[in-house]
Amino acid sequence: MAQVVNVNFCLDEDVKKSMEQVCSDLGLSMSAVFTIFAEKVGREKRIPFDVSIDSFYSESNIRYLEKIACDVKEGKAHFAEHDLPGAL
Repeated sequence: MAQVVNVNFCLDEDVKKSMEQVCSDLGLSMSAVFTIFAEKVGREKRIPFDVSIDSFYSESNIRYLEKIACDVKEGKAHFAEHDLPGAL
């Protein structure tokens, strides 16, 4: 058997409590869950779930929003009132 080592890291308290509850419901310890995760990462050489950035902060959207802000500053933006579906 390989030598066991300790790994320490910080979690938000609410995240930890939520994870502890899920682990308990699954009948697993947090240590077991982190070990399963680490083994899967090592075996597959990838994070075993999607990790992405909110597209709102994409470079193209930031440029688009900056252009709109510039148009507003220069008085080039035209706004029209409209009714939103379901609005009172």
